[in-house]
Amino acid sequence: MAEQQHTNTNTNTSTWGSQSWTHLTSLRHQSPLIQCITNLVSMDLIANTLLAAGASPAMIHSVLEIPDFTPHTQAVLINVGTLTPEWLPAMKAAAGVANKLNKPWVLDPAAVGASGFRLKACLELVELKPTVIRGNGSEIIALSMASIGNTKGADSLHESSDALEAAKSLAKSSGSIVAISGSVDFVTDGQRVVGAHNGVQMMQKITASDCAVTALIAAIVATDPTHAFEATASGLSVFGLAGEIGMGLANGPASLRMHLIDSLHGLDQETVVNRVKITSFS
Repeated sequence: MAEQQHTNTNTNTSTWGSQSWTHLTSLRHQSPLIQCITNLVSMDLIANTLLAAGASPAMIHSVLEIPDFTPHTQAVLINVGTLTPEWLPAMKAAAGVANKLNKPWVLDPAAVGASGFRLKACLELVELKPTVIRGNGSEIIALSMASIGNTKGADSLHESSDALEAAKSLAKSSGSIVAISGSVDFVTDGQRVVGAHNGVQMMQKITASDCAVTALIAAIVATDPTHAFEATASGLSVFGLAGEIGMGLANGPASLRMHLIDSLHGLDQETVVNRVKITSFS
């Protein structure tokens, strides 16, 4: 996520700002319990991001706890960043419970093209119908290509706009909302496309910032699962907006991390309504 680099003729930011504020307010009031089966690098930032936004994080990843714990959650986040064969069964089990109980779950296919094991695992998870898939441009391209039988890996240089057609294809084949992080964050259901333009480039210097926004998406979708497309766009933009405010107080990545969390916690109605920047590309 970074500063706006694209323009669009169909802009109604006040409507999106009001909707994003409604989503954030609902999150704060409901404080949904979000089960996070996520990578070891991201756990701390994800937990603090969810707490700052108003959600309740739970880092439960043992397959033995899934039957007892997952039914009590409002959404599940699955992030494969530090994937191991021991964790994959828990990921599949949690996704299965979420589906059985009509709870949303969100997939972050981190570094999906890095190995055959990781790619196969992500394809198996996609078959379990995530509500939302969020990745960077290269991850979405790799996952989309593999889902149609092309296993050639994608490099890490793709911008979000490069992956838009791949995201549409993946959304149609999976039935998921697909979000692409980049200088503009795109969201598509295979037909509609919106771009979230909030954020600053320095956020990419914070380890697990993309993991954290995926968790925020899961929390907001938990409060409005029938409008996962809009909730995903709200999550991306609200997180980016917190980064913009935090950057005004920061001296570099370390202090931005702190101010990002503080700014997310302190977002008010006027700021969200007036500063969220989401545009329609369809």
